[in-house]
Amino acid sequence: MSDEQAKIHRDNPFDLTKVWSQKEYPLIDVGVIELNRNPNNYFNEVEQASFSPSNTVPGIGLSPDKMLQARGFAYPDAQRYRVGTHYEALPINRPLNEVNTYHKDGSMNFDDINEKAGLIYEPNSFGGAKEDSQYLEPPLALNGDAYRYDRSLNNDYFYQSRDLFNIMDSSQKEQLFSNIAAAMQGVPKNIIDKQLELFEQISSEYANGVKEAL
Repeated sequence: MSDEQAKIHRDNPFDLTKVWSQKEYPLIDVGVIELNRNPNNYFNEVEQASFSPSNTVPGIGLSPDKMLQARGFAYPDAQRYRVGTHYEALPINRPLNEVNTYHKDGSMNFDDINEKAGLIYEPNSFGGAKEDSQYLEPPLALNGDAYRYDRSLNNDYFYQSRDLFNIMDSSQKEQLFSNIAAAMQGVPKNIIDKQLELFEQISSEYANGVKEAL
């Protein structure tokens, strides 16, 4: 990365390496999930339930948060491996309305998708599927250039832990110190010292609290 690019990276308020703070970007309610019964079959309705942040509705897109972007494609991959190819067609995962999907073929294909979806590629000459632009993901306004960069450059790996620690009250901090100290019993002193050095980069109060609990 050049010096100019590094400066842009340092000064960029829209830093994609950070998880956005809910204080700066509050959550927006988009609906309600109502849990109104217990599962009749635990395996069918719980073990096979397959969630993913990539399941969005028209008008909502994924922010450039790095973890959200990763989970957008990693979760469906995990569900395909864990449950099966057409996991989204199982009763617990399929929508309540008529299934609107162009997924077909492969293992676990138990529906007559040809009757519902027809041709699943575009362009085609037989009146098949066509893109509807009203359902495209909304545009995302960005400033500056998008480029590859050294993620270790000027990156604070401890700011999230620091922010969380700073909003804890004294009781919560004491519980944190004692829990960590209990988990570190029997750990060699040189490893404990290394861990305390990491805690010090979060906060001196954090490091000292754990040290005293030990």
